[in-house]
This record gives sequence, structure tokens and C-alpha cells, in this order.
Amino acid sequence: MSSLLTEIVLPQRPPDMPCPATVTDGDRRSLFIALEAVNDPRDPRGRRYPLVSILAAAVCAVMAGACTFAAVCDWVRFQDRTVWQRLGFTGRVPAATTVWRLLIRLDAEVLSQVLARWLRARASPVVVAGRRWHLVIAVDGKVARGARLADGRQVHLLSAYDTSTGIVLAQVQIAAKSNEIPAFTPLFKLVAAVLGSLKDVLVVADALHAQIGHAELLAAAGGHLMVAVKGNQPTLFAQLKGLPWAEVPVGVQTRETGHGRRETRTVKALTVKTPGGLGFPHAQQAVRITRTRTIKGKTTREAAYLTNSLPAGQAQPADLGTWARSE
Repeated sequence: MSSLLTEIVLPQRPPDMPCPATVTDGDRRSLFIALEAVNDPRDPRGRRYPLVSILAAAVCAVMAGACTFAAVCDWVRFQDRTVWQRLGFTGRVPAATTVWRLLIRLDAEVLSQVLARWLRARASPVVVAGRRWHLVIAVDGKVARGARLADGRQVHLLSAYDTSTGIVLAQVQIAAKSNEIPAFTPLFKLVAAVLGSLKDVLVVADALHAQIGHAELLAAAGGHLMVAVKGNQPTLFAQLKGLPWAEVPVGVQTRETGHGRRETRTVKALTVKTPGGLGFPHAQQAVRITRTRTIKGKTTREAAYLTNSLPAGQAQPADLGTWARSE
């Protein structure tokens, strides 16, 4: 695994070692070239190890399963000298304290963007044949496991990830889940910096982000928003729930079984053409997804309501059902 990782991400190899047929020159050079965009915060007089070497080693270690500074250094230390040479280390490798002091001084946003671009250049999105494809980005708030702030509080992150590749395009640190709303704008400024623009991007988010400002931000950038609607938007929720769903034909219905559970998901979509449309900016479709679950003989049923700013021609019920599951 270590040898394969360094063959892929590093620009040089010993002259007597054959190159794997599946690895191209561009593959081997891409990460080092990308990492050169990260500024080195150290005084030039005190640089013993190249910044790109330490960062490349950290990337390889994390890909191999390391999740702490100590684990990163252990991974490097346990490699043979051939791997050290590929990493750019000669004779010795940095100590854990050296790696820690350097990495905590880096601009996290710049490093995140560099790695996101590098990963996107290597990954191929999953495209469903016969459907109009959109870049679908899911917004997700989470707690970083094992990470603590100086005062002992857990680290909360708001992330935006490409659902077709699983790559996190950007993330921002927030104080708590209630702070996700103001973090939405800076998060998507970072996403736009990685992608180049938000044109034709569909953002899928939970009910917390059913905010007028979010919809306006994405629409102004040429993007779209699909968002769940719950009690935090009572007027819009009542409007969606009160639509004549009984008269709307089923768009798509899926059934899943496993682990003693049966689940049926029924998707209906409705384009509202009444004056003023839906009570949410740029919304073109109302969506209802009914989930019926049977677990150990007990059946429950719940309905979720969403709005989507894509027209029906670009968002069929099968697409809506898939996108809703990514929120």
C-alpha cells in the first residue's frame, strides 16, 4: 500500500524501479505540483525539510489510515529509505513535534482548496445514463470526532461535498449546529473558489437551510437549491402540506429490504403555476416524499416536504428521490 501510494502521488522514483503500467507521469506529479500553492510559514533559515514533502507524507499517511499527528509520523518512520527518497527526505525524517508545529501554522482554507482540486482532478463523477446530470452538492453539519478546541469544546464543521465523488469541496468551523445558517455564505464562497463558479450546481440541504438568503445567493450565482421544509418555516410548510397531493400521480416508488426492515419511498412532484408560485424564492417544484417503514411487524409512515428551484424537465421524480437522500 505504501509503495503504491508514493508511486501515484510523488514525482520521482529510483531509476532502477519499473513504473507501474497504470500510473502516468501526470498522476505521479500532480500532488507535488498542487501542494506548491501552499505558502510555507517558516523562516527560510530554519527549513530542514521541504514543505511539499511533509504535506505529501501527511496525505499518504492519512490515505493509509492515520488520523493523528503521531500516527502520521509513525507511518513515515516505518517506511523504507526508497519511500523516504520519493517523499523528498534524505537520511532522516521529521519528528512528530516538527510536523505538528508546521501543520498547525498552515492556512487551513488554502490547503483544503488545494487538496479538493487535486482530488476532483483525479476522480470521475458517477453519471446515470439517460438522465440530465447536475453537480449535486450536499451540505452537512457534523462534529469532528476526537477534535477539541483549547477550551475543551468539540469541533463543529459545516461541509459541502460532491455527492457523485464523495469529495469534500470545502468546510468551515462553526461554534455549534445553530451557527450553520450564517456559515452558509462563507462556505459557498470557498466552494465557488474550488469549482470556479456555482453555475448549474444543485445544493441539497436540510430544513435548517430553508432560508431566503441562501436561495438568493445561489440563484445570483447561477445555482439551484433543493431544501427540506419543516416547522421553522410554518407558512411555507403549511402551503406545501396543503397542496392537492391526492390528485398528483406517483412519480416514482422504490422498495428496499434488509436487516429486518422493509421501506417504501414514494415521490410526488408538483409544479405550482398559481400567481406568486410557492412562498419561497425561485422555487419551481414542490416535492413530497412518503416513507413507509415496517420493522418487526410495526409500520410507520412519514411525509417529507421539499422545494426545488430546478424545473421539472431538469429534475425528474427519480432524480428528486436520489438527491433528497443525500441531504
